[in-house]
Amino acid sequence: MNNLNLISNFAEFKELKNIDKATMIGVLEDVFRHALQKQYGTDENFDIIINDDKGDLEIWRNREVVADEDFTDEVSQIALSEVLKIDDSYEVGDEYTDEIPFSAFGRRAVLSLRQNLASRILDLENAGIYEDYSTKVGELISGEVYQVWKRDMLILDEDDNELTMPKSEQIPNDFYRKGDTIKAIIKSVEMVNNKPKVILSRTANLFLEKLFEQEVPEISDGLITIKKIARIPGERAKVAVESYDDRVDPVGACVGVKGARIYTIVKELRNENIDVIQYTANTSLLIQRALSPAKVSSITLDEENNTASVYLQPDQVSLAIGKGGLNIRLAKLLTGFDIDVFRELEEEDVALTEFADEIEGWIIDNLHNIGCDTAKSVLEMSAETLAKRADLEVEQAEKVLEILRAEFEEE
Repeated sequence: MNNLNLISNFAEFKELKNIDKATMIGVLEDVFRHALQKQYGTDENFDIIINDDKGDLEIWRNREVVADEDFTDEVSQIALSEVLKIDDSYEVGDEYTDEIPFSAFGRRAVLSLRQNLASRILDLENAGIYEDYSTKVGELISGEVYQVWKRDMLILDEDDNELTMPKSEQIPNDFYRKGDTIKAIIKSVEMVNNKPKVILSRTANLFLEKLFEQEVPEISDGLITIKKIARIPGERAKVAVESYDDRVDPVGACVGVKGARIYTIVKELRNENIDVIQYTANTSLLIQRALSPAKVSSITLDEENNTASVYLQPDQVSLAIGKGGLNIRLAKLLTGFDIDVFRELEEEDVALTEFADEIEGWIIDNLHNIGCDTAKSVLEMSAETLAKRADLEVEQAEKVLEILRAEFEEE
């Protein structure tokens, strides 16, 4: 049968992504039945035979042989005189079957049929991709960068499905070119205008967790579990791990011999610093570990309000706060506690709160925020440095230093 290039190759349909043979044959039949309904007003007395192995599609029409005077419907009936011209063995009441060539539909109908078929196949592909990826949300995936734009990145998976990674889901230091291989997790899948939109992420905590699972066999085997992750993508992360086997050191296993395992993860995250600590249900100890590398002297907890006052030696305060406040921010995220850092008073030192009648409250708050809670911790800085760090005018900083110096001069 001449198919007028309507279906160039049935093998092509077999290879379509996410569409099985039975579904594809069902779609083909539906499309042709729709065309029959438009052409003849009904499809009830038509048989559609599809042979996917040979690439054949045939349409057969079944009509009842009726006496010439009873002939009223050319779609479901054929006059006896007409059928006898073809085969003189037919009688009234017999069923006559003939094949309908594609040419009977007309060029416009064939074009419409092709468009309808292409549309149905596309819808099936999209539905298949959506269903497939909906079951994979949270999984780690590798793809090839196809296009990089200002706001997002287009990535192709192994089946050439299009995946999207918005700028907000990319690590700030990420830099990829077309053709590069990229790892990410599947964050979400949604249908937008009947087309699946698969969102990937490299900034999600789950991405870091999946990288650990990939690099640390003890995690994938269930000997070690990741309890909590706090992360500022591209900057620093803290990971709390716990071992279910006393013989396995969870921190050592995650770091690896000479840091081999953690190095692979750090490299993938564009040199994001990662602190691995051992999880504990003891809140004070967890906070202490979360603030590492600083050494904590003592901790006062208010579990009702989820706050913690941490006291450290003066030389440990900057370590606890970290560059740009990163360390203490991550410790807060990891523990769920609002952590305030205080210096342990030296014998001759004075707490800043003692100067509340001479120094405005907001200035004392600003000084606390930069880790200065005693007079001597402030006096270690110049007026210019103090003004810059505590967001003060130079004149205000000079006035604060003058008040604090006066306290010790009086002594």
